[in-house]
Amino acid sequence: MPALAFIIVIVLLLLVSAIRILNEYERGVIFRLGRLIGSKGPGLVLLIPLVDRMQKISLRTIVLDVPPQDVITRDNVSIQVNAVIYFRVMEPNKSVVEVENYLFATSQLSQTTLRSILGQVELDDLLSEREKINNELQNIIDRHTDPWGIKVSMVEIKHVDLPQEMKRAMARQAEAERERRAKIIAADGEFQASAKLSDAAEVISKQPIALQLRFLQTLAEVATENNSTTLFPIPIDLFAPFIKQMSGTPPKAE
Repeated sequence: MPALAFIIVIVLLLLVSAIRILNEYERGVIFRLGRLIGSKGPGLVLLIPLVDRMQKISLRTIVLDVPPQDVITRDNVSIQVNAVIYFRVMEPNKSVVEVENYLFATSQLSQTTLRSILGQVELDDLLSEREKINNELQNIIDRHTDPWGIKVSMVEIKHVDLPQEMKRAMARQAEAERERRAKIIAADGEFQASAKLSDAAEVISKQPIALQLRFLQTLAEVATENNSTTLFPIPIDLFAPFIKQMSGTPPKAE
C-alpha cells in the first residue's frame, strides 16, 4: 500500500506538471528535447512530462522607459534626453529563439539609437521637429527588432534637459525676438498713421472750410472738460464772412 500511494502521488505530480493554462494574451513556446516544436495557447496546454519545456511570452504592448542619455548634438550642445518606447511581440517563436532576452536587447538598442540619431541633429531641430525625430527613431528601432519578432509601434522623446547657460541664452534670444517684433509693429503703426494724416491733409487743402469745421469740432470736444481753461488762437479768416456781411464791402487784403 505505501508503494501504491507513492506511485499515485508521482502520477498526480506528473499530471499537474503536464497541464498549463495560458491567458488570452499569453503564448507558450514549447521545446521538446531541446527542439522547437512551435507555440500554443491560449487556454489549456498539455505537455509531456520530463520531455517538453514551455516558456511563456506575453503579447501585450510593453512600455519601455529609456533612461536619460547624455547626447552631444551636431551644434555641440550637451543635453540629456530620455524617451519611452511602445512595442509588442508579434512572433513568440522568434522572440525566444533569435534573441536571448528581448526586453534587455530592445532597451539597449533603444539607448544606442537614441544617442546616435540625436547626435546628428541640431538643438533647434530637436526642439521644433520632435515628431519627425520620433518617427525616424521608430523606423530604425523597428527595422532592427523585426528579426526578433517584435513590432515597435511608437517612440516618444519625453524630456530634453538643457544646461542652465543654454536656457539663459535661449531666454535672451526670445526676449530680443519679442522686442524686434514690438518695434516693427510700432513702426508699421507710425507709417500707417502718417499715411492717413497725409490723406487728411490733402482733403483739407482742397476744401478750406473743412479746416474750420475741424477747428470747431475740437472746440466742442474741449468744452466738455469744464475743469480747466484753454486758450485757442482764432484766425481772422473765420470772421471774414461776418465782417463782409456787416460792412457790405469785402475785407481789404493786407
